[in-house]
Amino acid sequence: MSQTLVAPAHSEIIIKKSRFIGCVQPMADRASAQATVDALWKQHPGAAHICWALLAGGQSAAVDDGEPGGTAGRPMLDVLRHQDLEGVLATVVRYFGGVKLGAGGLVRAYTDTIAQALLTAPKVTLQRMKTLQCHVPYALEGLLRREIEAAGAELINVQHSTLVTLQLRLPEAQAAAFVLRINNSGQGRVGWTEPDA
Repeated sequence: MSQTLVAPAHSEIIIKKSRFIGCVQPMADRASAQATVDALWKQHPGAAHICWALLAGGQSAAVDDGEPGGTAGRPMLDVLRHQDLEGVLATVVRYFGGVKLGAGGLVRAYTDTIAQALLTAPKVTLQRMKTLQCHVPYALEGLLRREIEAAGAELINVQHSTLVTLQLRLPEAQAAAFVLRINNSGQGRVGWTEPDA
């Protein structure tokens, strides 16, 4: 089961006078990742390279930033994949020490920097979430709101019309039991529909 990170974790290694400063952190999308990398350039204006890899579904990326192709971003992405992570940005700031490391040396340096950061990174298992939508008479709205709160579900939307429509999100594993409990307490007065897109 995929995991993501709870908070950023850092590492730093020095190889043949080159300094590699690594960070792994939770990241939702490519735009946020790019903003983070831009901020790193402001913090490290003297860096030779800032390479990064993002594992975030369809927005994944691997950027070598001037290092020889395939020696930085892709190996960092492979480390994230190997650890079955999702929604994670890995960055490495490199200060060049004057000694070339060669392609193999670069791959090892970038993968080791990220692997070391991941050793201390706090991880959490990703839960698949399910969105549910139901229609209830006004008299049941309070009961349903209490049940949603008791289940630790997130109330996304409420619409008042002839019936009250409530849309909520909760872990997929709890959805069936929640629906059954609501159907029992609603005594046949709860209607379930596919959530509006």
